[in-house]
Parts: sequence; structure tokens; C-alpha cells
Amino acid sequence: MASNRPAPEASAPVHFGPGSRFAGTDRADDEATRDWEEWNPTADSIRPVRGKHRVAKQRNALARSSTVLGVGVIAAVGAGGIASAQDKPAVSISLPDALSDSFPDAKSLPGVGSFMSDGDKKSDETPSPLTTAGLTAADAQQGTTDSGEALRARILQQAEQQQAEADAAQKASAETAAAETAAAEAKKQQTEAEAKAAEEKRKAREAAERKAEKERLEKLAASFSLPTSSYTLTSTYGQTGSMWSSGQHTGLDFAAPTGTPAKAVHSATVKSAGWSGSYGYRVVLELGDGTEIWYAHLSSMTVSAGQKVNTGETVGRVGATGNVTGPHLHLEVHTAGGSGIDPLSWLRSKGLTP
Repeated sequence: MASNRPAPEASAPVHFGPGSRFAGTDRADDEATRDWEEWNPTADSIRPVRGKHRVAKQRNALARSSTVLGVGVIAAVGAGGIASAQDKPAVSISLPDALSDSFPDAKSLPGVGSFMSDGDKKSDETPSPLTTAGLTAADAQQGTTDSGEALRARILQQAEQQQAEADAAQKASAETAAAETAAAEAKKQQTEAEAKAAEEKRKAREAAERKAEKERLEKLAASFSLPTSSYTLTSTYGQTGSMWSSGQHTGLDFAAPTGTPAKAVHSATVKSAGWSGSYGYRVVLELGDGTEIWYAHLSSMTVSAGQKVNTGETVGRVGATGNVTGPHLHLEVHTAGGSGIDPLSWLRSKGLTP
């Protein structure tokens, strides 16, 4: 390996005079006394270059535009530095030949060659790198060469897309609201229809019940009869007054002339027939269900105890016997347990209308 011998320290200061690179006799004498050896660089003395200078392949127009933009910025900053350095004195810089020879040609650098114009090309033929920064492959295919116009087009496209999405969302919301309104209206109509049907059904049921009750009463009326005819109702059940020993009236009074026939209201058995104090002459009929019908204040009796009678058969005649103020038929109704009930309601329940 070749090497340089270190220079000996100078015995006296070196003086340089003006007008010459190495002026003065001292410098010349010193150079004459020194023993210099020639240095020849070899493969062993030069540090090998690690790796290779590679330029990454640009994958798309956006990457190239970004590179151009970066180089443009660096160039602008460098231009500013050169402008600020024009007022300073020049400094000489020397580089080894081996290093300067390894620099690549500036025009071969990606994105830099577009800044350097050849003598035979016009400056307006190549678009400015800054105007093409940010262009995508799709923009290039559409013929767009200006990045501002491309950005504006993308913004407008995005705005149109957002407006379309908003319109679609509004339309979907309106359709949903319309569907909900229609569903609510349909449900309301269905509810009203069901209520109407239920009401009609209820009315039909009530009409059927009334009809059935009417038919039942008609059948009962065929087997029941009013106790007398040509009468006027005077005192009713439960009426109060001093005329009755119990303080209230216990039956229903049919006022009629003396001798008017008193009839059996239904087929029955004569339970008793005779005088009964304040009731005067009284006949008691017992029906098949145990119900008792009392006929009081009779002027005469035509039946006797234990006798069977049919509906409408005469059991006596209207009179004014017992505790009375005039001729009338006093009718009482007692249940099988002996409790007195309202004769008017009982007759109506049998289809009769006194």
C-alpha cells in the first residue's frame, strides 16, 4: 500500500508575499530541502463504494409530480440562498477528480431535466412542473394538465357526490315517513273497521237477545194471563202510608167494579181459599215452581183448597171485603221461600203488561 510520509515541522515560519502563490525565498528553500514522494492511489487505498446509485422507478404520475414539486422547492430555496450569498466574497472549493467524475449528469436526474432547457427547445413546449403537481393517472388520461383545474374538478365531483348522497338520504327519509304514515293510516282504518264490526256484532247480538226474549215472553204470555180485566192500577208495591198496618203496601191493586171476575194467572193448585182478616176473602194459588199468588178482598170465591185450575180460569170475584176503601183486587206474589216481591215486575217478566 502506498503512503505519504508526513512532512517535517517547519523550522521557521513560512512567509507568503503578495502577487505570488508561494512568494519568498524561504518557501523555495524549504521546498528544495524536503524529500517528497509521489502518491498513487490504488484499489486498496481508495475506499470502495458501498451499494449502487439507483433511481427508484416512478410508479405513477402523482409520484413524479411529488418529486418535481420537491425539487422545485429545493431549487427555490437554493435560489434564495444564492441571492443572499451574492454580496459575500467567493470561496473557492476544490473537489478531487475521482469524486467529481462520479457525479451523474444533471439532466439525467428524475424531475430535474425538465428544468433544464436545450438550446433547440422552446420554453413553452414543456409544462411547468408546479402546474402538473398533484395530477393523477386518471387526470392524465382525461387530458388534464393543470393541477388547479384537476383539484377544482375533484372538488366539484366530490360536492356533486355529497349532494347526491344527501338527496338520496332525504328521499329515503321521505319514503320512510310516507310508509310510516301509510301504515299508521292503514292501522287506523283497520282499527275503525274492527270497532265498527264489533259494534255491529254487539247490536246484532242485542237484537238477537231482544228477539229471543220477545219469543220467550210470547210463549209465556200464551201460558200466563192478567188476573182481571177492565181495571185501573191504584196502589203499587212498596208504597207507604197509614192505610196499611205494616206502614207500606205489600201488593198491587187493580180497582174494578164489584163482581168483576178474578182469573188464575197460570196453571196452579189452590193452596187455600177463605177468610183472612184484613185481606177479606182470599184465594192462594201455588204454581209449579213454588211461587204463590194471593187474591184478596174478594166478594166471593169459586174454588176450594186442593183444586187444580188452568190459566184464565175464574177463582173469585172482585169485592171490598177486609180493610179496604173501595172495591178492588189486591194481588200479592211470594217466592217459594215466602218473601214478597213486586207483582208488577213479576207479571212483566212473564210477558204480561198490566
